[in-house]
Amino acid sequence: MDVADCDQARALADELGDSVVFYKLGLELMMSGGYFELLDWMLARNKKVFADLKFFDIPATVGSAVRQLKDRGASCVTVHGNQSIMEAAAENKGDNLKVLAVTVLTSLDRGDLDDLGFECDVGALVLSRARRAFEAGCDGVISSGLEVPQLREHVDAKLSVVTPGIRPVDNKPSGDQKRVVSVEQAFRNGADHIVVGRPIRDAQSPRAAAEAIQTTIATTMAEL
Repeated sequence: MDVADCDQARALADELGDSVVFYKLGLELMMSGGYFELLDWMLARNKKVFADLKFFDIPATVGSAVRQLKDRGASCVTVHGNQSIMEAAAENKGDNLKVLAVTVLTSLDRGDLDDLGFECDVGALVLSRARRAFEAGCDGVISSGLEVPQLREHVDAKLSVVTPGIRPVDNKPSGDQKRVVSVEQAFRNGADHIVVGRPIRDAQSPRAAAEAIQTTIATTMAEL
């Protein structure tokens, strides 16, 4: 739900109807007001909600934030992949909320990591954070589809992998996404879930775009 406010989110959800059942609600919607009212609205319509809030603070604060969220009905929440943050989130998630650790944002490339002081390559950093996320008790990670094959090879299969940066038409970076893959490539690489925002929102018919992606997923999974 890459939209500016909760009214736009409701309108888009109504337009999409039963073509989408799982929605990601992020920081922009949180700051627009009415976030939890929107979450409750989604749940009342039998939708699932992914609270993409990417918590990044001192561990005690992150733990408290996750504890506040765990009974609100969201299926999962994101935290940044620092060890103590992941551990605090996992300790406070309860039985129903899943914690997903961000490995490396799909908006970052090698040059950005250089700026941040990381000397290892992107793949090595993603793999390291995914291993530590599993050890910390997280349920899954957020990872570009480009790195999923090595996660499947080197990290326990119980760790779920959610892949953003999906571009259904081609594999060219666009907007603020630099490490992107197609729908088919993401699942062939081993992703469990994908996140698709603007390719649906900005389509001439968002519902038709969502249905086309669902068809691609079903066809790809049937071949695997």
